[in-house]
Amino acid sequence: MAINKKINVQGIEVVVYKTNEEDFLSLTDIARYKDANNTDDIIKNWLRNRNTVELLGYWEMMYNPNFKPVEFDGFRKQAGLNSFVLTPKKWIETTNAIGIVSKSGRYGGTFAHKDIAFEFASWISIEFKLYIIKEFQRLKTEENSRLQLEWNLQRTISKINYQIHTDAIKETLIPKEITKQQASWIYANEADLLNVALFGKTAKEWREANPDKNGTIRDDASLEQLVILSNIESINALLIQQKLSQSDRLLQLNKVAISQMKSLIENSAMKRLK
Repeated sequence: MAINKKINVQGIEVVVYKTNEEDFLSLTDIARYKDANNTDDIIKNWLRNRNTVELLGYWEMMYNPNFKPVEFDGFRKQAGLNSFVLTPKKWIETTNAIGIVSKSGRYGGTFAHKDIAFEFASWISIEFKLYIIKEFQRLKTEENSRLQLEWNLQRTISKINYQIHTDAIKETLIPKEITKQQASWIYANEADLLNVALFGKTAKEWREANPDKNGTIRDDASLEQLVILSNIESINALLIQQKLSQSDRLLQLNKVAISQMKSLIENSAMKRLK
C-alpha cells in the first residue's frame, strides 16, 4: 500500500509516497519551482535529453528485471534530435519502466524513484535539489524515530507479557509427559484464539485472504492492535488459570478487545505516536 506524505521545499510542497519500501517523489511538484503552469512541458523537455534517457535506462537495467533494453536503445538513439519527443506515459508503456510512475487522483502527477527525482531536481536547480535532499532526509529521520518508538513500545509490552502467558499455558493447558510437537500445537492454538478475539480470523485464514502480503497477521497489525494483543495475552493467561473453556475465553477477550480499541483510537497519547 502506498503512503503519501509531503515535504515543503522553499515554499513548494512536494508529495512523497512509499510503496514496497521505496520512496517516490513528485516530478510534477518539483517542476513547479521552475514554472507552475507548464509542469508537463518541463518534464517532457527533460525527457528529451540524451543524458536523461540514459539515466532512466541504466537505472531500470539495474533494478527492473522486466525492463525492455531494446526499446530503451531505440529512444537513446533518437534522444537529442529536434524531432524527438518523449512523455512519461510513452516511456513507461514502451519499456515497461518502474522508475517513473504516472498517477491520477488527489495526489496525481508524474512521480519518480528518489534516485531519478533528485537528478530531475538538479536539472531544475542545483540549489533546489540541495534543499529537497535536506527536507527528504528530515522526513526519513522522523520516520525512523517513529518506527523506533513503536518498536520500543512493542518490545517492552511483549517482554512483560510473554513469560506470563507461556507460563500459564505450560501450567494449565499442556499435559505432563507430552512431546514438543504437541506442546507447539497448543501454543499455536492459543495464539489463534487471540487472533480471532482481536482480528476476527486465524493466522491461516488471514494468509488465505492476503496471498500477496508478506509476513503474518501480526506483522500487518497496527500499533493499537499490537497494544491490545499484548493486553489480552496477559488477560488470557489469567483466564487459563481460572480453567475457563476456550469458547468462554474467546467471548471475554473479544469484548475486551472491542472496548480497548474504542478507548485507544481516541487516546491522544497514542495519536502522537502516529
